[in-house]
Amino acid sequence: TVPAAASTSTTMVVDARGDLPGRWRDLDGLLLRGGRLTGPGFEPGEDVKSVLHDLVHVLVIGAGGLGCELLKDLALSGFKKIDVIDMDTIDVSNLNRQFLFRTHDVGKPKATVAARVIMERIAGVTVTPHFCRIESKPNEWYSQFHIIVLGLDSLEARSYMNAVCCSFLEYEEDGAVEQSSIKPMVDGGTEGFKGHARVILPGVTPCFQCTMWLFPPQVNYPLCTLAETPRCAAHCIEYAHLIQWGQERPGEVFDTDSAEHMKWVFERAVLRAQQYGIAGVTFTHTQGVVKNIIPAIPSTNAIVAAACTLEALKMATMCSPGMNNYMLYVGSSGVYTHTVAYERDPECIACSPGVRVEMDAAGATLQGFIDLLLAKFPEQLKAPSVSHVGAGGNLYMRGVLEEE
Repeated sequence: TVPAAASTSTTMVVDARGDLPGRWRDLDGLLLRGGRLTGPGFEPGEDVKSVLHDLVHVLVIGAGGLGCELLKDLALSGFKKIDVIDMDTIDVSNLNRQFLFRTHDVGKPKATVAARVIMERIAGVTVTPHFCRIESKPNEWYSQFHIIVLGLDSLEARSYMNAVCCSFLEYEEDGAVEQSSIKPMVDGGTEGFKGHARVILPGVTPCFQCTMWLFPPQVNYPLCTLAETPRCAAHCIEYAHLIQWGQERPGEVFDTDSAEHMKWVFERAVLRAQQYGIAGVTFTHTQGVVKNIIPAIPSTNAIVAAACTLEALKMATMCSPGMNNYMLYVGSSGVYTHTVAYERDPECIACSPGVRVEMDAAGATLQGFIDLLLAKFPEQLKAPSVSHVGAGGNLYMRGVLEEE
């Protein structure tokens, strides 16, 4: 006789959330015990862990090099409700550092693919993608999130999100900010071997507008922007220089001092600009642009994303005091970090209760008021919109893509 086969079935024990025992043991070390280094109001226990897993809703803006790292780190740190928004599609040039994407994903929306891969790899997390511009969502849509994490590559996009979060602020009669109206942001940025992570609590810490002076004129462009969403003449020039040159003249080193090479880039940049309806590509401009580009460094993205994720975890649980309030990373000659406590601008046009502007009411016009604002705030304002609480709302709204 042949003995019956022994049963090989195994019952896996999981908790109420479907997690295996010990899955969050590292997180338990932070959240289930107290200590002298915890943040204000921190109460260790399962309740704070439940808040992190079940209640905290995080929005990640950007699914590029930094955004991929942020999504991975947040999901592995216990955040289970995540949304991601990005307007770009995947290009071959993204694959060397944006590790959530593969060759067969080229041409697909970054947000959609990133969300799918994170949910496939990390059990229990829900990532909702949004393939659109950040401006296409109304301000009220952003109010649903407890923490907004920025993985953006432009000052314009950061300024826009800063304005959105500052628009939620409400103030007491004495000018103090109403704590419940604060929409926390964590901002990360990288440029070559340099990067930063910062915590922005509008109305409490310096907002992005308060410290705009930190950023030099922007002259370097991420390859994904060049390939997918060119917005200016420089983008077209750099596309011809960095992408088309390698595709059409492989193995040939580009010489910035060669008139023939420069003419080749100029001619193809003109064609690309015509394709996207962009003006301003000249031979002189081409010469000035092609000599200045900084590549993206994956290790910089990883370090900055880790710092941003840690700050988001501190915000959500108060397991440790948060950063105060700006961290600079430099990795070009070793590993160097420096934290600076910058101060708010009490007359910031974005996060302050209000800034007094005086003008003669006799004969005043809307255009005259806008001109006055531009003259008073030359560094902060470029193309303002105007609204009035007592006059029915918006008086003038400038379109997102409106030309100068």
